[in-house]
Amino acid sequence: MKLICAPMATLSHEAFRRITESFGGCHEYFTEMINATSLLHNGPWEKYYLINETAPEKIVWQLTGSEAEKVAAAVPLVCEHGGIGVDLNMGCSAPQIYRTGAGIAWMIKDISQTRNLVKLVKKELEKAESLYGRHFRFSVKCRLGDEDYTKEKYFDFIQMLYDEGVELLTLHPRTKKEKLARFLPKYEMAEETACRFKNLQVYVNGNIKDLPSALYAAKLCPSVKGMMIARQAAVSPWIFSLLDSKLNSNPLKVDKVDRMQTALDFTDYVEKYQPEEFYRTRIQRFFAYYCSQFFFGHAFSAEVLNYTGIEDTKKKIEGYFERNPHERFLELN
Repeated sequence: MKLICAPMATLSHEAFRRITESFGGCHEYFTEMINATSLLHNGPWEKYYLINETAPEKIVWQLTGSEAEKVAAAVPLVCEHGGIGVDLNMGCSAPQIYRTGAGIAWMIKDISQTRNLVKLVKKELEKAESLYGRHFRFSVKCRLGDEDYTKEKYFDFIQMLYDEGVELLTLHPRTKKEKLARFLPKYEMAEETACRFKNLQVYVNGNIKDLPSALYAAKLCPSVKGMMIARQAAVSPWIFSLLDSKLNSNPLKVDKVDRMQTALDFTDYVEKYQPEEFYRTRIQRFFAYYCSQFFFGHAFSAEVLNYTGIEDTKKKIEGYFERNPHERFLELN
């Protein structure tokens, strides 16, 4: 069972991959959404999305955009940085994304428009393969569709993707409006997708946060090839190694975690691999999740989220563990 780090805005960047990889890493890292238009216009921040130093053989570039031609034109720009392949975001249900015609909007548009996007991207991937002499995998991440979805509509959409050369589907089996806290994923849809399309790899995403939830998903989706983990990876970046040891019987890469040093290392990597304008948001997003594992996590989070600078953040981290030394180390065995 492959274990995959999800594409998460302001989280799935080089600094975060450095931390995760220090515990043994995962099988694949999807990048945060890269806006095709911004990339084509050589925006000031785009070079930071393309850093690929930590695990270059594990990177999947995720592209987003509302215009098919621009998304396709961005393909060669990411392929020149290596990686496994290119993923199209057709699942983001954030209003600020889908209302522009990106994300899950591609599942709601007339299917001919989405087919055109897939065809154009496939052509660019074939050109990249010819240029670099290697295969770039073509994947899509999606949901079940809008609130009026039916199995027929969903499977017609997946059939189109498959017919046009998509090799891998990551399914978050919820509809556009179904939220994490209120609706359990319809894991049976991931299983049915994998069974219907024998030559299409399927990953499942949603509510996988520990061994019991992973075993539950695996029980309902025995035919899927991988599990994608999102927020919990920020809470415990060692989760991939833990699950790998249990699901795949591989040895743990580390058996003890220094949670203070992990936090300090993350701040160092943010400073090294992100522009100064991003420091605040990257620090705040990571620690909003990371702090939740601690007994006084709410107070710890509030303190760190009151960001005034990298060095001040480090002092706050060290201060928390000076007051709570028993929380610093975590045994994984």
